[in-house]
Order: sequence, then structure tokens, then C-alpha cells
Amino acid sequence: MRKYNKFSDGFDKGLEPLKPLDIAKCRSALELVKEMKDTAFGGRALGEAHEVLYKMISDPDCFVVGTFSGAMTIAKMGLLVCEMIDRKMLDAVVSTGALMAHGFVESVGYSHFKCDPYVDDVDYYKSGFNRVYDTIELEKNLDDIETIIKDVLNKWDKSKPLSSVTFCEELGRYLLKTTKGRGLLKSAAANNIPVYIPAFTDSELGIDVGVFRRRQKKKNMPLIDFDPFIDMDDYAERIMKSRKIGIFTIGGGVPRNWAQQVAPYIDIINHKLGEKFPQKRFSYGVRICPEPVHWGGLSGCTYKEGVSWGKFIPKTEGGMWAEVMADATIAWPLLLRSVIERMESGK
Repeated sequence: MRKYNKFSDGFDKGLEPLKPLDIAKCRSALELVKEMKDTAFGGRALGEAHEVLYKMISDPDCFVVGTFSGAMTIAKMGLLVCEMIDRKMLDAVVSTGALMAHGFVESVGYSHFKCDPYVDDVDYYKSGFNRVYDTIELEKNLDDIETIIKDVLNKWDKSKPLSSVTFCEELGRYLLKTTKGRGLLKSAAANNIPVYIPAFTDSELGIDVGVFRRRQKKKNMPLIDFDPFIDMDDYAERIMKSRKIGIFTIGGGVPRNWAQQVAPYIDIINHKLGEKFPQKRFSYGVRICPEPVHWGGLSGCTYKEGVSWGKFIPKTEGGMWAEVMADATIAWPLLLRSVIERMESGK
């Protein structure tokens, strides 16, 4: 039987009290998001993500990798990645190829369009309009960037194998020389930030390289070689040299898993090959993704689950992570704006 006069008041057990969100007192994104930390549900998760992201990018010993999936560039979120690169929040980027392809289209000055939900997709197909959720990528855009990519590949030293990180670097250099304004690969090249696309052939960029190779084959020319293990080892070397590692993720899928698997990769190298590299596990993690775990997709892999794979330091040992179950086009701008304000104000 309960002894009602012995019930805890919560404070004596060290519980953190919730606080009403008074938006009348919030004069900035920073004030709003910090106050949300003391609310509940998705709002609290966003406020907690703010704290983790700020500590991660403020840690001078931490190598931060950003992983990005979903249609974020065609959704016009590409400048958020630029902002993170230009403000030295990221030390490496891992992405889907589609995200980089749409971003390249934008960077060279072509337009994306809003989708009319009442137009049949068959009509879109006939017009050369490729629908991505509620946006349109023109087939003409993709044809035009294929011409650019062909020119870039024609200048590539064919005695050297190509990889996604070297290819993205070349595209970034092209943008630096030929375009005005900002662009994702342009910012990466300007800041010497590596960009990896682990599922490279699953993208318009991969298709363009495939078409280029088939042109070479028709002309009986030596085929340009593509080696994905250049990416894997280049990334692993950077992680091995870092004192601490952190990860910021939009969505999930291959970019997230590829970036995180470096920890067991190093463990296996030590175990199987007798090497003595220091163990690497992520100290920090922030992920924005609407997918719940029970759907079973790779995007649903939690940081807690990653502990069992040796990818993350448990919270009981000082690991810090936050996961926001939300549409990134809503949560990410708020999160980033609040962190930028905190960086600029020093609060």
C-alpha cells in the first residue's frame, strides 16, 4: 500500500522540471529553441539537439562529419549545408548522389519548380518534368549538367582512378572558377572539406559517369576507373587522426550508416590485421529524421542501437546525442539558426 505522505516531490529525486513555453518572451530563434528544451515531445528533442550540436561544434578536439539524405537540395536546404561548412561546423560531408546532383543544378544557376498536385505524373513525364515529392527537377537541367560533367571528366588524368571524393572536389573547383554565388560543392572546395557519396552509382552523377564510360568504350578508349575504396580509406584515415568524432545527420540511409561504420571498420582492422589504431567511437550525435524505428529502414537506426555495434560512446560513459523525429525542412533551419545565434552572441 502506498504511503501518501511519503511521496516524492520530484525535486528530491533530481528530476528536471518542465516550464511553460512563453513565446512572448522569445525574441530570437536562440531564445525559442533553448526554451523548448524544457517542454515535451518534439519540441524538447529539438532543444536538446541544440545543446548537443553546440557542444559538438565547440569542441576543438572533435572531427565533425555531416551526413545528408533525402531531397534536401531540391527542397532548397542546400545553403544550410553551405552555412555549416563556411562556419567551420563540419570537417567532412557524406551524402546521397541525388542530393549532390540537385545541388549542382542549383549551383550552376538552373531552377527547380513547385509541383502542381493536380497535374498527372504521366503529363509530367511527357514534358520532361521529374517530380520529387512536391518539387520539379527538369530533365533539361540534368541534360545540361551532363555536358558539364563530360567536360570535367575529359580533363581528368585517366591514369588515376576516380572516386566520389575526388570527383566532388573537381566539380567544386569547376564551380569556384565558373559561377557566382554560393553552392554546396563550391563551399566544400573553398574550405577543403571532403565530400563522399558512398552509393555513387545510385544517382544522376553516377549515371553521367556511366554514360561517359560507355562513350569511351564505343570509341575503343581506355575506360576511366572508379574505385570506391579510395573514399573508404580516405575517410578512415581522417577519423584515425582525430582525437574525438561527432556526427550530424539529416535523414539516414547509406550516408549515415557508411559514416558510422568507420568505428567497427577500425576495430576489425586491428583484430584481423594486428594493427594498433586507437578505438574510435562517436562522442556526439545529432540526427533529424521523421522515420520511426519500427518501420525497419536503415534510417531508423538509433544511436542507442549504434552503441551495440561499437559506433557510439554510451551516455553512461559521457556520450551525448539527440534525435529529433521531425521533417528536416522544419526542424533543421530552426536548429541551425539558433546555434548560429549562440555562436555569434557567445551565450
